[in-house]
Amino acid sequence: MVSKFTRRTPTKSRKFSPSGARRCRQRKPSSSPLKTLAAAAASFDRSLRSCQRCLFKLIPCLAVLHTPIKRKQGFRRLVPVQDDKSQTTGRSTSSSLPLPSATGRKTIVLDLDETLIHSTTGIPPERYDFVVRPWIEGQEMTFYVLKRPGVDELLCSAAEFFEVIIFTAGLKEYASLILDQLDPSRKLIAHRLYRDSCREAQGGKLTKDLSGLGRDLRKVVIVDDNPVCYALQKENAVPVTPFIDDLGDRELRRVMSFLNVAGGFEDMRDAVEFFLAGAKPADEP
Repeated sequence: MVSKFTRRTPTKSRKFSPSGARRCRQRKPSSSPLKTLAAAAASFDRSLRSCQRCLFKLIPCLAVLHTPIKRKQGFRRLVPVQDDKSQTTGRSTSSSLPLPSATGRKTIVLDLDETLIHSTTGIPPERYDFVVRPWIEGQEMTFYVLKRPGVDELLCSAAEFFEVIIFTAGLKEYASLILDQLDPSRKLIAHRLYRDSCREAQGGKLTKDLSGLGRDLRKVVIVDDNPVCYALQKENAVPVTPFIDDLGDRELRRVMSFLNVAGGFEDMRDAVEFFLAGAKPADEP
């Protein structure tokens, strides 16, 4: 009996390929996560630097676009200040005054401390006329004020024929209260100027520049006890001795006699020169 054997034929034969083996050997292993992260960071850094360079180039362009066009600026010619008697006006003070009235009145500038009054603080003196309590630098201070003999008469007499300006180197907080006492009705004193209207000279001393009043200097006279204050216009000054507490003082009587003399002069500087040269007071023989 012959047995039959069935030979199985493989459907597909597997052959060994040398080239396939080489491809398997040459396949690179997958990169690690750290290396991938480092590469991404390097790429991001390059992109960021590129953006910064573009931004730096753009900023100057934006600045030019938003810069306003400057207007053409010119120069104003300054008028030189004259020193002779033809000088009429000059630099305005920090507290500019209104223009003088059209009546053509002359102007008398009166100092306050040691010229019209004397004030002291601390222990009350034996004699004083009134008290003022200004607030200075946040602190209330008490001043005892003594009026110089003849101050009321001088103010009344001067206001009748002159424009009266009080020009003091004292602080406004202090001086304004005293002037309210000297002129409660505000009819005698036309204008008030304080320390902020003074001009600082060498050594920190304060002067009163009459050229800043906006008045014709031919029609201005100043009465002051301190020569430094009128040093810029000495020819316009009638000096007086400082007042402390002498109730027999007659300096303001002498000033009133000058006012009588000044009426006969067109230029107040000529009146001052004549008076100081030896004109006798009106009440003397």
